[in-house]
Amino acid sequence: QVQLVESGGGLVQAGGSLRLSCAASGRTFSNYIMGWFRQAPGKEREFVARISWNGGNTVYTDSVKGRFTISRDNAKNTGYLQMNSLKPEDTAVYYCAVSSRFVPGINWNYWGQGTQVTVSS
Repeated sequence: QVQLVESGGGLVQAGGSLRLSCAASGRTFSNYIMGWFRQAPGKEREFVARISWNGGNTVYTDSVKGRFTISRDNAKNTGYLQMNSLKPEDTAVYYCAVSSRFVPGINWNYWGQGTQVTVSS
């Protein structure tokens, strides 16, 4: 099993920045693809970004391209989501998740508990 703990959320004004962290334990972090998701009130959970096991490949949803940066430090068993130029519509609970890189496809088997990000206008 992999345990994931997010941190770094909070209240920020529009245009501001936050850096989310996802600390992993239980298994070798570099064996997993990592992703960030978010869920706003009354909406379904949506994909935000993902990063390959070695950080060499990243994918973003269109609404955050150029503003958010996903990264990871396998030596620290931690992933990150740097969020700049935040907008009120970025307000949501943010979750990290991992998928084993040794199985076909992407299956987000393990999830963190989430961290709240609130962007005021």
